[in-house]
Amino acid sequence: MTRVSVKIMADSASDLTKEYFSEYNMEMVSLTVHLDDKDYEDGINITPKNVFDAMRNGKSPKTSQVPPQAFKSIFTEYAKSKQPLVYLAFSSELSGTYQTAKMMEQEVKEEYPEADIHVMDTKCASIGYGLVVLNAAKMAQEGKSMEEIIDDAEKRALHMEHIFTVDDLEYLKRGGRVSKTAAFVGSLLNIKPILHVEDGKLIPLEKMRGTKKLLGRILEIMEERGGNLENQVVGISHGDDLERAEKLAEMIKEKFGVKEVVIEYVGSAIGAHAGPGTIALFFLNKSFY
Repeated sequence: MTRVSVKIMADSASDLTKEYFSEYNMEMVSLTVHLDDKDYEDGINITPKNVFDAMRNGKSPKTSQVPPQAFKSIFTEYAKSKQPLVYLAFSSELSGTYQTAKMMEQEVKEEYPEADIHVMDTKCASIGYGLVVLNAAKMAQEGKSMEEIIDDAEKRALHMEHIFTVDDLEYLKRGGRVSKTAAFVGSLLNIKPILHVEDGKLIPLEKMRGTKKLLGRILEIMEERGGNLENQVVGISHGDDLERAEKLAEMIKEKFGVKEVVIEYVGSAIGAHAGPGTIALFFLNKSFY
């Protein structure tokens, strides 16, 4: 009997474009972006550019998690067709999407106890999360087993560094992602924060005055933490600042001999909190290797 290939599913907070989902034959579910009294599906009918332009004009888009029904219908479909499905979820510390998916997984498994459906919290975000997903999708295409795919994804997710900076802490404050005091002090002194993700949460790492030294410092952190950089795919996502993202990519290639850098927009759902001008860098740390 031939093994049925495993289907990989991710949500729009992976900041992977529709092209990736079709190329690797993956399922996608969308977080919701609320803007101008309308609801949009992230990655489907709203672009990151729409969101960043609205924010520059003083609007405050809101986001909400993937609706339970979206998970229920997909999980039911896979349960019925007996195809194995792994849903790699956006960090549970930044969204309720993972918890919702877990609840729906249990509901579907009550009706279909044999369903081979697994929901995993990556504790990752943006392209850091996207890189974990892409690797899982490649393994699925190679016919790897559910266990092999989950083991690899868990290890990658655990060792994925997220180093990023935002142009204005005000946006993260509005979304409840950093404290009011931190945001106030930051904008007052033209301080550019460098943040990272630790156990799925956004944690401020250090503060830089102005933007000149910022990319250089991000590179230093990459050197301190990164392992085997020349042989891994590095990710960069940006809040409508392709020029700076490309500059960072060039610096990384030059300094570390990195061959492949994936550059994408910070998607609408994450962008609604991080704001325009965000630059985020993702790579595997030393302890992965």
